[in-house]
Amino acid sequence: MSVLSSSSSAASPAIFGLDIGGTKCAVSALRGDAVVEVARFATGDFEPTFRQLVDALAPVVQGTSPVFGISCGGPLDAKAGVIVSPPNLHASWYGAPIVERLTARFGGRAFLMNDANACALAEWRFGAGRGTRHMIFITSGTGLGSGLILNGELFEGTTGDAGEIGHVRLRADGPVGYGKAGSAEGFYSGGGIARRATTLIERGEIPVPAWYSPTVPITTQQIATAAVAGDAVATRLMHDAGGSLGEALAILIDLFNPERVVIGGFFPRCRALLEPGMQAALEREALPGPRAACAIVPSALGDTIGSHGAIAAALHALR
Repeated sequence: MSVLSSSSSAASPAIFGLDIGGTKCAVSALRGDAVVEVARFATGDFEPTFRQLVDALAPVVQGTSPVFGISCGGPLDAKAGVIVSPPNLHASWYGAPIVERLTARFGGRAFLMNDANACALAEWRFGAGRGTRHMIFITSGTGLGSGLILNGELFEGTTGDAGEIGHVRLRADGPVGYGKAGSAEGFYSGGGIARRATTLIERGEIPVPAWYSPTVPITTQQIATAAVAGDAVATRLMHDAGGSLGEALAILIDLFNPERVVIGGFFPRCRALLEPGMQAALEREALPGPRAACAIVPSALGDTIGSHGAIAAALHALR
């Protein structure tokens, strides 16, 4: 059990968080002014993973009126409490009535929120977005999304999908992300960067690097490690990914004129590799005034952001 720093005050009723990601799930609880992570495990098919979530919650949920915040990638039907069809989850999750299942087991209330929105709330309440009125959070991991804080409020849109920059097409063609070839997610996400590298190597469009093996799938972590070690091909791939990030940011900055953009996922760890391409694209694509007024910073919550986000979703719903 690990205690994660938070600035929230003690809450009643008891508040719990479920962060459902494409590769891992986390269960957390709000205890006093701390978010406490209870469990973390790999995401599998819906039924066995739901049993793991329940097993992790059972020892800590007390009383008859718990409140659960559930953070999950979209598309979702947040009002109905149903996970619709997130591209980074197995199809067994599609249509899962997560809120109904959870409250049937524990009682109380549960609230489902798009993970990018939940993480935007988390950084705004607890992390690098504190003190802002106009903030955008970018989540970059298995997928790519964003959450919007506008005029000091979370802006979710009609279906909770506002700010889904990962689905915006940057090129007529390119690596597939979010179900669309050439999308921002295809060019800048953990899966997208790796898929692009594989395609370019297999087509002979870039030299075959020493770290490549045709029998072992490429990962973005592998590319980043090679780039840090000075490999020219890997360095170029990360620079290009940074450029795609910058193009996506330019769209958001021109549309929403934020004072701060907070970037999570692998960006804080790979910032030195990504930032040159990102800044070049921003200078080329974004309006000068809004660009100059916007600070772009890494997430302050790191690997705990999902747990903070799930708790922030519950707090937001109670408010």
